[in-house]
This record gives sequence, C-alpha cells and structure tokens, in this order.
Amino acid sequence: MEKKRLVVLTGAGMSAESGISTFRDNGGLWDRYNVEDVATPEGWLRDPEMVTEFYNIRRKELQNVAPCHGHTLLALLEEFFDVYIITQNVDNLHERAGSSNVLHLHGELMKVTSSDNPNDESQIIELDTDHLEVEYGEEAPDGSPLRPYIVWFGESVPNIDVAAEICSNADIMLVVGTSLNVYPAAGLTSCAPPDIPIYLVDPAPVRWNSQSKVQHIQMGASKGIAEFIKQQNLK
Repeated sequence: MEKKRLVVLTGAGMSAESGISTFRDNGGLWDRYNVEDVATPEGWLRDPEMVTEFYNIRRKELQNVAPCHGHTLLALLEEFFDVYIITQNVDNLHERAGSSNVLHLHGELMKVTSSDNPNDESQIIELDTDHLEVEYGEEAPDGSPLRPYIVWFGESVPNIDVAAEICSNADIMLVVGTSLNVYPAAGLTSCAPPDIPIYLVDPAPVRWNSQSKVQHIQMGASKGIAEFIKQQNLK
C-alpha cells in the first residue's frame, strides 16, 4: 500500500525546544546584535568580518544542542508516511534526528557559499565539526569571499517554488512552530489541495487566513506532534 505524503512545515518554535534562541527571545546571543547588522545583505557589505564571526559563533553553539523529542518523532513518522519536511530553520536538527527529506527555505548554518553567486550549487561548501570557523577572506570556488549560506532579510527565497510543488502534492499537512499568518508558511498552506487535513501545532490561540479546514493542536512542538500521531491511529 502506497504511503500518504505528509508535508511538515517547521519554524522557530521547533528548534526552540532544543534550546536554540531566536531574534524574539530575551537574553542570549541575539540580544547582542541587531538583525540589520547580521542578517541582511547591507550588514554583510558594512562589516563582513563581524558577520562571518557571528555565524562562526552560531555554528559552535549548534554543536551544544540536540534534536528535541519532536524532531525524533518526525523522523519516526517515515515508517508510516512519505514525509517531506520544509523548514524555516537553518540548523541541522531535523537531519541529525534522522529525517530523510528536508528542504531548508532560509539556508543552512553548516554551509558557506560565494558572496557573488550565493545560490550557485557549485559554490556551496558544507562545513563539519572539525571546521566550524571561517576566516573572512577565505574564498569560494569562484574566488569571491565565502559568506554564510543563509537567506537574509531582503533576499529572495530560492527554494520557495520547490516547496510550493511539494505542498501541492500533499495528502496531509502538519505545521509546527510557525504561525499560519506569517509567510512563507501562510502561502505554502494555500498551495496544498483544498480538501486535505491541515494540523497546526501551536500553544497559543491562532487565527489563520486559509480556506482549508485547520485542526489546531494547542500544545508545544513535541507534545503537539505526539498528539498528532495519536490522532492518526497508526498501527
């Protein structure tokens, strides 16, 4: 029997359970930097050395966190579904938990790329735990300085069309850790077939702009995914 295609959209609330802070959190790394300085093309042009060091720090911090229970549950769901994860997160926690099909909308922290041609696949270099730090001035294959492989504010999202195609073929959608009022999640749910079930895991009350019937599981990421699994009556 062919497995149903489960498309999972994940956002910052997913990684937060692993201890990764966001710009909206109080305290921690992000309070010491302005988003305009470290997550925009203009910030890179103003001070590429500082931006390079900022992401070096983030990579080292990533080594000190582990996938949360929710990450693990999503990986285990591959036994029952054809699972595609579309994430707004730049960490590698889905992959470390064992998920096979992960599409990153906003780039990947463990990769660097050309500052002239950031989306050219031939320019993207994956780092490892023995090489977490990049010195500003290290060169991409095309000779330009390496920059983080991150989609910064003001830049286009190169994988958005791929994500939309994945969503258009979904049988079930599960949204975790991101609001249905915030793009790109809001736009991607509208790409799904109108008659499929959409589950939203969010501990807060949520309004959404969607014609599809949304089932709200008002819990945090891990508990909400566990509840979703319970509701599927998986054998």
